[in-house]
Amino acid sequence: MPAGWIIALVAPPLLFLLAACLAWPTGSTSAAQIVAAGRRTVVLAALTTGGFAVVTVESLGAAEALTSRAFAVSWLTAPVVLAAAAARRWRWTVPTSRPRVTVALCALAAGSWRWVGRAWTSAGRGERLLAGTIGAMLSIELIVALLAEPNNVDSQTYHLPKVEHWAAQGTLEFWPTAIHRQVTIPPGAEYLLLHLRLLTGGDALHNLVQWLAGVGCLLIVTRIVAQLGGARRAQLIAAFAVATTPMVVLQATSTQTDLVVAAWTGCVATLALDGLRRPATIGAVLALGTATGLTAVTKTSGLLGAGPMLVLWGLGQLRLSGWPRRPGAVLRTGAASLAILAVAGVFVGPFLARVADEFGHPLGPPRLRESIPMQRHDPAAVLVNGLRIGHTALDTPFAPLRAGAATAIVAVAEAVGVDPQDPEITFHRTEFPVPAWYPDEDRVAFPLAGGLALVAGVLALCRPRLVAPLSSGTARAYAVTAATALVLYFATIKWQPWGNRLLLFCLILASPLIGLWLDSMLRRRTDHRRRDESPDDRHQARRRRSVAVTVAATVLATSALSGVLAVSYGFPRRLVGAGSVFSTDPWETRFLRRPDWAADFRWAASEVRRADVQRVGLVQQNITWEYPLWLLLPDHEIVALQSVLPDRAPAAPESVDIIVCLGDRDDCTELTPVGWTLEFRGYLGVASPPAWVGPATTATARNDLHRE
Repeated sequence: MPAGWIIALVAPPLLFLLAACLAWPTGSTSAAQIVAAGRRTVVLAALTTGGFAVVTVESLGAAEALTSRAFAVSWLTAPVVLAAAAARRWRWTVPTSRPRVTVALCALAAGSWRWVGRAWTSAGRGERLLAGTIGAMLSIELIVALLAEPNNVDSQTYHLPKVEHWAAQGTLEFWPTAIHRQVTIPPGAEYLLLHLRLLTGGDALHNLVQWLAGVGCLLIVTRIVAQLGGARRAQLIAAFAVATTPMVVLQATSTQTDLVVAAWTGCVATLALDGLRRPATIGAVLALGTATGLTAVTKTSGLLGAGPMLVLWGLGQLRLSGWPRRPGAVLRTGAASLAILAVAGVFVGPFLARVADEFGHPLGPPRLRESIPMQRHDPAAVLVNGLRIGHTALDTPFAPLRAGAATAIVAVAEAVGVDPQDPEITFHRTEFPVPAWYPDEDRVAFPLAGGLALVAGVLALCRPRLVAPLSSGTARAYAVTAATALVLYFATIKWQPWGNRLLLFCLILASPLIGLWLDSMLRRRTDHRRRDESPDDRHQARRRRSVAVTVAATVLATSALSGVLAVSYGFPRRLVGAGSVFSTDPWETRFLRRPDWAADFRWAASEVRRADVQRVGLVQQNITWEYPLWLLLPDHEIVALQSVLPDRAPAAPESVDIIVCLGDRDDCTELTPVGWTLEFRGYLGVASPPAWVGPATTATARNDLHRE
């Protein structure tokens, strides 16, 4: 096994474990004083690992040293530094005669194993069934993630091409391109992929980033349930609801970024809830700042969830500091808030600075700012936008239900004076409504989880004791915060056919309420209450509980079925049927959405290799697939002949050795130099110089011949 693969497989887990050693509470704050201390440790270790990955990319990019060797050195050095810090920290609790770090790691592993064993032994059959189903789903998703090649459309267009550009140029500087999303969309998830790309030399492990983010989301959801007073069954129900949601199942095997941003947003939420119980320490501020920065650098829409959670944290800190009796509490909380923003700026600031320098605005060019964000924010427009988003998110296979709900929404829009297809609240060239029930990773709806979250959220707002009797105030505050995030999403993000995946962070934030509510439906009445009841009352209570158990079991079984169907038949990665990861050729798997393009790309690459040239010019549009060419032509220089960046001029057609055209014949014909031969085969075209100008002839010599 190449050394890079060994580093990629060993160094990140080792760094994570060492970070966990550092994060485990000791001394004055023991683990018993922290809700779900083990999962909090996992959150802090994940933030440390993710923060290290992002800072490493930014630092090496600034030094123009994005190379395999530099990344290998970074991953070999970081565990040594953390090991030294862990040894120093554990010096007070581990006898000096033992290797401190080894003892700490062994203690952590042994403690985790004992905790799992005790939890499994003490669990009931229902809890074991929930946990077993979750484990089975994660295992199957892991198999798909390892076997399937990345084949997401956005990944073919801009997620993975930007990784290849960084690796090719050794820096994070922008490059001329016709696909503005390669440089304008926040790159936090792609930073993580860059580590794997440079260490392994390929994309075989790329799907693991989203899979790990999915596991993180489950742990975060269960911890939030515990923080809101939920017992183990409530935690398992919430995790089960998330694990079987088709969008989560399909995203967990993808190179999209929605689960990654949902995980970072969830980190902000669970750390913010900690701030309702304990005054913030320097470590808590650093953790919150890191989580916020990682959210922002991954996808700015995640800040719609992180922002309200930070406000909740701030209000909790003010209360703990004695405000309004102590005016100094405002200064203390304000200083901590500014520190959080400063730490977040370390992670997202360099990228925003590059975007602002290139486009004159930190949010990118006008076409980006006008295509996704809402351009009107009056209450009527926000209402219509929210109704349409909800319609798509809760879509079902029942066409009459979809059509009837859409008709009602259109009627509401007309009643409040809003055009339901208004481009100011609708993504460019799309039209409401669209079917979204099919298990497709880009648009699949989540009617079960979404409907349960809405009901649980309303109950938590109106009757919180029914949802969380032990911490009703905290549950209501959390529900208000999660609802605020959803309203902010309605007010800022236009409706779009594939908007369900953008809503994923809202679903993760709301899912803890599902577990609390369903568990409350199943909870038995206390013995002293039953002694005061008549036999008829007890009979009625048993009947109500039987109905509740039946309803909850039906909902959970339906959710499990939807999750199984998604992982089995979901598109474009599935276990069985046409396109199965077990029976489909790896190259064909990459083109399951466009099967006819697989041969076209191979033909174009063979033409380039047959010409024996080095510099390849690309003619493309904003939605064309660039990544397959990087796979087929790894030793070639690939440059764009068009550019939407104002300060990045594209390469001149005469300066390249050969031209590959993606999609549009007219653009390709316009950019093909006089005398060159242009041939199209399906989706791709190749323009080559005259045969009598051999491949060894330099671009300068060809230009002279053309001028003559």
